[in-house]
Amino acid sequence: MRQAIRAHILVRNLSRFIAIVLAGLLAVTGAAFANDSEEIIGGVNVHVWQPDQLMTARQPVIFFSHGFHGCSTQSKFLMRAFAEAGYIVFAPNHRDATCNNGHQNIWDKPQVSLRKPERWKDTTFRNRADDFMKVISALKSDRQWNSRINWNEMGLVGHSLGGYTVLGMSGARQSWRIPGVKATLALSPYVGPYLDKDSLQHLEAPVMYQGGTRDIFVTPKVRRPGGGYDLSKRPKYYVEFTGAGHLTWTDLGLFTRKRIVETSLAFMDRYVRGKTRGMPLKEIADLPGVSDFRYDIK
Repeated sequence: MRQAIRAHILVRNLSRFIAIVLAGLLAVTGAAFANDSEEIIGGVNVHVWQPDQLMTARQPVIFFSHGFHGCSTQSKFLMRAFAEAGYIVFAPNHRDATCNNGHQNIWDKPQVSLRKPERWKDTTFRNRADDFMKVISALKSDRQWNSRINWNEMGLVGHSLGGYTVLGMSGARQSWRIPGVKATLALSPYVGPYLDKDSLQHLEAPVMYQGGTRDIFVTPKVRRPGGGYDLSKRPKYYVEFTGAGHLTWTDLGLFTRKRIVETSLAFMDRYVRGKTRGMPLKEIADLPGVSDFRYDIK
């Protein structure tokens, strides 16, 4: 009993420490590259990354959801890579953001405890899905933005609680579903609420999960037998990076960025843009630093 209590306190304190470090360091990080901006779209504060060169053709689009108590600019290295590859990226600052002018305090608790995923419902963090619905509706109503976006090439990316968010919008939460999603990239995603209900079988787009050997609280629920990867609908992929912890997918991570970018772009290019050029997804298994790679596309 005492060991359980100590473990509970350790997890709680570690979560708070991570939130403090993440919010503090990301808050002082400047703009990642010249062609990014802060916009208010559909009443939502959104960070936007665009390719350096103005394109004449419509461009593929990615929507990014940040982690709990993270913010829209927490993963600039990856959003920049998507933009440099030709995507327009939109990242809302959700209500629980604590950096990039977020309004929550790092000590604020989630709507429902992260340790009790069985209590999570469609209403839990529904405001995050609502942010995307507002942004997408506003973009489609805006003549300038709508003329630049190829809505037939849309992908979702989310980290941690953002992974929970984009999986929900891909079909795991039917009331959150956004039509037209071509691919979903879940980075160390919080999948607990979906496991007992077996709702990942309802995903309507190919999914790639990414995890790390040092991500001891989140990755195991994705990779274990009967976990997020096993329960997901095909096509599906799982990539695990040696030494990656939960914050490796934010700008606080320094050592796995190249591999994250390579694998993320390969997946998005294949399923969002239908590109067969570049690195074949099957070759991910041979990349240095990849400790586990699985896929099921049949």
